[in-house]
Amino acid sequence: MSEPKTKLTSRAIVAASSGNVLEWYDFTVYGFLAPTLATLFFPSEDKLASLLSAFAVLAVGYAARPVGSVIFGHIGDRIGRKAALMISVLLMGGGSFSIAALPTYEQVGLAAALLLVTIRVVQGISVAGEYTASGVLLVEQAGEGRKAMTGAWVAFAMMWGCVFGSAVPAGLSSVLSSEQMTDWGWRVPFALGGVVAIFSAILRLSLTESRRTKGPEEDTSPIIQSLRDHSALIGQMVLLLIPTAVIYFVIFVYAVSYLSSEAGFSSASALDITTINLIIMALFVPVCGLAADRFGVRPVFMAGAIATLILAGPSWWLMHRADTVSVFAGQLGLTLASTAGWALSVTVLTMTAPAHLRCSVVALGYNICMAIFGGTTPMVATYLVNRTGDDYAPVYYVIVATLVAIPVIWRLPKLIEKAQQLAAVNGAEKSET
Repeated sequence: MSEPKTKLTSRAIVAASSGNVLEWYDFTVYGFLAPTLATLFFPSEDKLASLLSAFAVLAVGYAARPVGSVIFGHIGDRIGRKAALMISVLLMGGGSFSIAALPTYEQVGLAAALLLVTIRVVQGISVAGEYTASGVLLVEQAGEGRKAMTGAWVAFAMMWGCVFGSAVPAGLSSVLSSEQMTDWGWRVPFALGGVVAIFSAILRLSLTESRRTKGPEEDTSPIIQSLRDHSALIGQMVLLLIPTAVIYFVIFVYAVSYLSSEAGFSSASALDITTINLIIMALFVPVCGLAADRFGVRPVFMAGAIATLILAGPSWWLMHRADTVSVFAGQLGLTLASTAGWALSVTVLTMTAPAHLRCSVVALGYNICMAIFGGTTPMVATYLVNRTGDDYAPVYYVIVATLVAIPVIWRLPKLIEKAQQLAAVNGAEKSET
């Protein structure tokens, strides 16, 4: 393992994980403001078509992540984790400021939509290195018996980004009229995202770089090596993360943008419910990290998967009720079931990846999953419900996603052991467990 030069401090944890606040703040804001952005950038007489267009741009941003994996995986493995983190957060923040200043379709026509798509692509590329590089740096430098808890702080920061991404639009919706939100209010959350980026970049100037582990083929691109030698591992990483990606976007993006309006809830009420559940999720993340350090990552991961299979149907039924308490309880059920996956993902990916290719392998596994199954989920769920007429179509999607992940969860101890053996052969690191 890449040994830390100094003891991992609280400041280093905050600095490394702070960019995840921005990443998930920005993408959560976009998801929650999708109905407004649909009318401003993709005007159409068919509201469903406009909403699908707005969700498609969300998917495009995620589709660009594999490209970012190539770029930032190379930077992280060849130059350093710190360099990847600085570049990614500045690009993401620049994109947020750009969206805040973007002209609408009414002002410049089709160019507005094209500019929005371009910005989201750049942001998708930049965030590809954010979650993975920060997690890799922290887990590498964490002490034995504290890796899951340390990695959980990345997810903790991510969740607070989601909280702020939900709370800011909710707060604005409660103090501004619908006309004001459509006119200029939607720009405010994106401008705030740019401010977060500047703050994060300043914090990261003090980060300590992990000692880079040299591999046997320094003249070969780390991405090429990763795809050539570890494609099976990357595929298993994708399968492992599918339910985590799908559940989040089903309950926190799709449900707020579509189901809540069908149930007669105002946008502000739906955002209030979501914000509370995201806070609960954020507080539960460290608990999962502590449990994994004590009992192992497989038991905690598996508990979350089994809970998802049990709670998916009843929770979705509650979310279709007409009263606020039922909707809240339904979302809470799926929220708690999916928390373990988020809390442990970056730790598990880091522990199963080869040391000399860690940033590249982790970035590819995580971002390929998010590109295929994350950003597309709201669009797929919207399409399935309208195509089949079955409001429970998203539930079936969640259940299938969970079932394909369970075999990989069961194999986690073997995957970690294999990574340790490879490290021993390369003389790169000691045992990580």
